[in-house]
Amino acid sequence: MSALSAVARIAYLASDVLVDSQPSSFAENYKSLANADHKPRILSTPSGSDAGEIILRNPDTGLVSFTTSTNAQVLTRLVLHLAEISSRPVVLHIALQDDLSDTILLRAAVPFFLVSSTPQQAHDNALLASRLARTERKAVVHAFYPGISHEPLSELPEDKVLPFLLSEKHPISPGHVTPTTADQQPAQITDDPAVSALFKAYETAALETLTQTRRPLRPVSRQGPVDTHTVILVFGQTTTLPEVEGVSYVFHSLFNPLIPSRLLHAIPTSATRVIVLEQVHRWTTKWLPLYLEVMSALQQRDPQNRPIVQSGVIGSSENVTAADVQALLEQAASTSSLTSRLTLGASPSPAAGVAIPSVPKHELAYTKILSHLFSDRLEISNDPALVASQGSVATSPEFALGRVRGQLDLRADLISAVQDLLQDSTAPAQLHSLLSKWSLSKDDPAKSTSLGSQIIQSLIDEPVKHAAAARVLELQAHLPARSRWIIGSDAWSYDLGASGLHHALTSKLNINILLLDTSPYSARAAADPARRKHDVGLYAMNHGDVFVASCAVFSSYAQVLQSFIEADRYNGPSVVLAHLPYATEDASALDVLKETKLAIDAGYWPLYRWDPTREEPFSLDSDAIKNELKTFLDRQNHLSQLSLAQPQLAAELVGSFGSRVQEARRTRARAAYGDLVSGMEQKPLLVLYASDGGTAEKVAKRLAGRGAARGLATTIKAFDSVGLEGLRGEEGHVAFLTSVAGQGEPPQNGRQFFKALNAAVARGEAVLEGVKYSVFGMGDSHYWPRPEDVGYYNKPGKDLDVRVEKLGGERVAPLGLGDDQDADGWKTGYGVWEPLLWKALGVDQIEVTEAEPEPITNEHIKAASGYLRGTIAEGLEDTTTGALAPSDGQLTKFHGIYQQDDRDIRDERQAQGVEPAYSFMIRVRMPGGVCNPSQWLQMDQIADEHGCGTFKITTRQTFQFHGVIKRHLKPAIQDINRVLLDTLAACGDVNRNVVCSSIPTLSRLHSEVYQFSKDVSEHLIPRTTAYHEIWLDKKLVAGEALQDFEPMYGEFYLPRKFKIAVAVPPTNDVDVFTNDLGFIAIVGQNGQLEGFNVSVGGGMGVTHGNKKTYPRIGDIVGFCTPEQGRFVAEAIMLTQRDNGNRADRKNARLKYTVDRMGLPSFQADFEKRLGYKLAPARPYAFDRNVDDYGWFTGEDGKHHFMLFVENGRIQDEPGRDFKTGLREIAKIHKGTFRLTTNQHMMVSDISDADLPEIKRLLAKYKLDNLNHSALRLSSSACVAFPTCGLAMAESERYLPLLVDKVEKICEQNGLRNDAIVMRMTGCPNGCARPYVAEIAFVGKAPATYAMLLGGGYYGQRMNKIYRETVTEPEILAILEPMIKRYALEREPGERFGDFTIRAGYIAATTSGMEWYTNMGGEGQWREGA
Repeated sequence: MSALSAVARIAYLASDVLVDSQPSSFAENYKSLANADHKPRILSTPSGSDAGEIILRNPDTGLVSFTTSTNAQVLTRLVLHLAEISSRPVVLHIALQDDLSDTILLRAAVPFFLVSSTPQQAHDNALLASRLARTERKAVVHAFYPGISHEPLSELPEDKVLPFLLSEKHPISPGHVTPTTADQQPAQITDDPAVSALFKAYETAALETLTQTRRPLRPVSRQGPVDTHTVILVFGQTTTLPEVEGVSYVFHSLFNPLIPSRLLHAIPTSATRVIVLEQVHRWTTKWLPLYLEVMSALQQRDPQNRPIVQSGVIGSSENVTAADVQALLEQAASTSSLTSRLTLGASPSPAAGVAIPSVPKHELAYTKILSHLFSDRLEISNDPALVASQGSVATSPEFALGRVRGQLDLRADLISAVQDLLQDSTAPAQLHSLLSKWSLSKDDPAKSTSLGSQIIQSLIDEPVKHAAAARVLELQAHLPARSRWIIGSDAWSYDLGASGLHHALTSKLNINILLLDTSPYSARAAADPARRKHDVGLYAMNHGDVFVASCAVFSSYAQVLQSFIEADRYNGPSVVLAHLPYATEDASALDVLKETKLAIDAGYWPLYRWDPTREEPFSLDSDAIKNELKTFLDRQNHLSQLSLAQPQLAAELVGSFGSRVQEARRTRARAAYGDLVSGMEQKPLLVLYASDGGTAEKVAKRLAGRGAARGLATTIKAFDSVGLEGLRGEEGHVAFLTSVAGQGEPPQNGRQFFKALNAAVARGEAVLEGVKYSVFGMGDSHYWPRPEDVGYYNKPGKDLDVRVEKLGGERVAPLGLGDDQDADGWKTGYGVWEPLLWKALGVDQIEVTEAEPEPITNEHIKAASGYLRGTIAEGLEDTTTGALAPSDGQLTKFHGIYQQDDRDIRDERQAQGVEPAYSFMIRVRMPGGVCNPSQWLQMDQIADEHGCGTFKITTRQTFQFHGVIKRHLKPAIQDINRVLLDTLAACGDVNRNVVCSSIPTLSRLHSEVYQFSKDVSEHLIPRTTAYHEIWLDKKLVAGEALQDFEPMYGEFYLPRKFKIAVAVPPTNDVDVFTNDLGFIAIVGQNGQLEGFNVSVGGGMGVTHGNKKTYPRIGDIVGFCTPEQGRFVAEAIMLTQRDNGNRADRKNARLKYTVDRMGLPSFQADFEKRLGYKLAPARPYAFDRNVDDYGWFTGEDGKHHFMLFVENGRIQDEPGRDFKTGLREIAKIHKGTFRLTTNQHMMVSDISDADLPEIKRLLAKYKLDNLNHSALRLSSSACVAFPTCGLAMAESERYLPLLVDKVEKICEQNGLRNDAIVMRMTGCPNGCARPYVAEIAFVGKAPATYAMLLGGGYYGQRMNKIYRETVTEPEILAILEPMIKRYALEREPGERFGDFTIRAGYIAATTSGMEWYTNMGGEGQWREGA
């Protein structure tokens, strides 16, 4: 009898639930036990499924047994659930295959791990494992070798199995062990009490099993003399080995718990060598698993008596002789390294090949239909036949999807090659004709195949000397239009019904997915409730752009054909759900037919098709459901006839009495409200606003406050919170205030109102009859400067004024328009409109005596915050919203946190009536941009556990996380602090992250500059303890007795943010002049850092249309030594603190303070605070501001590699697993990582010894790929959509696409390797420093940007607005001739920014205040010229 049948019998009789993994070696045994009195509930888990999830879904009141053969995929997935399984009564019976490598992975996570070598031992241990699991309520792994014994097997009778397992637990009897000589050795050994308790539980269960089987179950057996010089510990199938003098063997059947004292008792003090042999042939790490356990145990022995311990692998022991053992001993004695693995016995021969999954015969019905329909065009991308060449991964959906993506990319290359060949004038006329026809018919199945063959024959007969011709021949397999399918089968690609489907649907690829559901309708109750494949159709239809069909070949063959044909024809993802119910492969076609009919007739499996390209996308094909629907419609038709015959009766039938009662209540409430207002002699005024940036909302609040001061009963609300219906019957006055978003669009919180307004106008309804109203609009007449765009100016306000009148409203005051271009901005127009409104309301003569309340500003919030505390802590506890209070949102910036929401789904969530999808951005403070590998790994982990799975290198040389929800904020910040980083002062009105140059070749200089950056940052950091209290739970010891104090900042902190950069010539990679304060390193002849030139007054932020705002680059004011640097920074910051504009945040940056005070006065002020004057500036020279890519060797011999990370996004994407690659590098790297302000990074300080491995990993993950155009390498973009709340247009997600097109222009003109600095931001705040780029794009509205030209290549000069509004076609039309002219006419060494000025395209910007002068181009290139 075999061990497998013995284990299957005990598992069946002992369990309440039996989970069997498919394909099953146990199933036949379970069938033979069908007549047993005890029958467990058997659940079959398909191949590739998550067995752990199914085990945990069953209640833990009884015993759950899981049976499987060794399968790496099944066991690896089990590991993920073992933490939870380990505390449940579960037995995992695993049939081994000459190797413990996969199974031993489970050992560390389960309390008990038993191994059986013989069928009899497998029977007894299966019984013991079941008893242990039931009594201790803990998981037990029972691994056994499924061999066959020729000796009779003694089995416990069926009627005794359950009574034994359910009997009471008996305490262990003392004195049951007879100690051996080895057991009697004196030793002071300390065992873990928890592990000892587990071992005692095992002993108790073993003794109890002994009472039933009359056979002892020993965790350890010994062979050979006691006092020996060599002990061989065997962990595997072997139970006996040849006797050799001086050698004893110890065989283990209990792998867990493995008690140190027991191990030591098995090793006599006379032993000088211990060899640990384990049956693990595929273990990839340095140390074998149980060897480490033995080593750990021997550490408790006196060092003088401690033997040498060596590790080895044992294979088959059938033919092992004493000579083989002697050879093992000689090998052990001659090996100097303890890490070398010894071997004994023959290792199992590697499998001849990967087993090809078997396709069940019933499933062939669908594949045959596919073959019949598409014949040679058919390609099943996860065909099991591919396993032979591609490995077992070939049937996985991810692999198949990647394969399809690769094929489609190659076909796109083929199409491009055909287009290139069509441009070749030397190509034969016949070939040209064939290529043209193929281009037009490339998606036609028949024509593309026929024409493809002719094209190939033509190229062979008449070879064409063109690279594109060779490419066409190389890719000829992709000429025919293929029908690509991925099949989801429970037998060989189970995961496609789970996560794999989501990837396929979101890929947007032209791929067809056939999902087979084999669950019989009659057995639906026993099926996995979480795996209802027929529900996938609803999920797929929700995508909106996926073809979906549900069919059943045993119900309607014609509908199956129609579904397959339409799926193939659909250009995009298609999902076809196919019903094929069978319990086993032996099920007859008649059984499948019966089950199909049951499912279809009951409506369990509806037949339908969903094609999004049709006007009526849904087609119902189930006759049974159609008949039910017809009956329902007939019943509705009777009601319709009744309605026509007796309308009054019909109204009673179909009307809602409740709604009439509610209407009556509303009428009475309105009357009561009117009486109340009349009694109080106050006129009602409803103020409605629509605002994105908050300005219109502030004006609305101001209007409401002034109305209340004049005795009006004012109410203020957002447009969408009232809605059009809410205004119906409004008897008071309504004041509308709205700003503009994008290209004349209404703001976010008014869009639903405007949609309803437009719909009502289209229907001609007078829903606002009697409403007295006036409108005030706010806009910028120069935001869209072109004559054809003039209609966008204040469009929402103008449209609202006209349409409210069309709906019956009565205008009481003319439309007011506020223009940002007026002297006082919007206030000019508002000053005219507001008195007219008061006059219309009859309150213009009322004298207002009380002072108007001062608006709450950031300065008030800071002062009242208790040194940045506010109510942040309370807000974090509030689970009713994902947001924080608006005032706290201002304060969290000082803690390195911005509140955001997902703008991609903002409209959708508003339509659902739920709040925006709030999340937070966290920015790390990391002066100098240097981190060690452990810090990198923590950042990587934080992104996965708390963020959106990616993180970003910012233009401030640090890390930024997006998508952190509120309840993850605190854990994320604590994790950041755990690796000695923090987020304090990464944002807010304080000194932010201090940045410095990377300079890989000058190791000593970088060390000095980096330390200087850290010193300045630490010197200027806020001293409040609020950060540590809120995020790190560190309370003030004396409570209220001690108060925070900010010696430099004070309670108001700075008027605006303050940025510092440290540059090392000749590289201006930090764009030092764009910072409030810049330090330019001056290096002496000996390479020593002598000090810094000091620059003040730089800054990037601008407001579109507001000429009071402008960018500015810094001015050099002198020289300081490194020791003076931090105090210079403090003095300049304090001058800004005391003189900055706190009344207007748009004019609060240091650059405006310098211009307002004048540079000499500003310098005099900070030098007075310093107590001395700065020394004269020293000579220096910059020549670039881009990063230096590739390998460098520093003066200390260490190596550095600057790699390109497009726009700083650390993520995994097809072909570029940067996040994984950098994680793997961080695991072995002993140096540092340096981030750059251009959003790239350097792997630094690599030793000669580590260089080969680092290079290997860089190559493996394509991190060493610098084969990009110089334009791309010089580009940079901010985050923008979907997370940035200030973004007006795309940036990070769009710039790479624009670079694709512009670099083609550069390549056509021979400029692939000539750097042009191009930058893009989604708004005018300038995070990516666009105003010093040679070409820049600043977002104004979706897909619309301001275009700027003329910046200096190394950041020494600002650019200027060339075109105020451009879209992509205009960008390309402008740049194509300009770049071509640059390539032809440039002077030696002339940069693109310099050329645009010399060629007369744009005027040079000489200062910040002159930035607007001559904007729009020069001469013939002037906008509108």
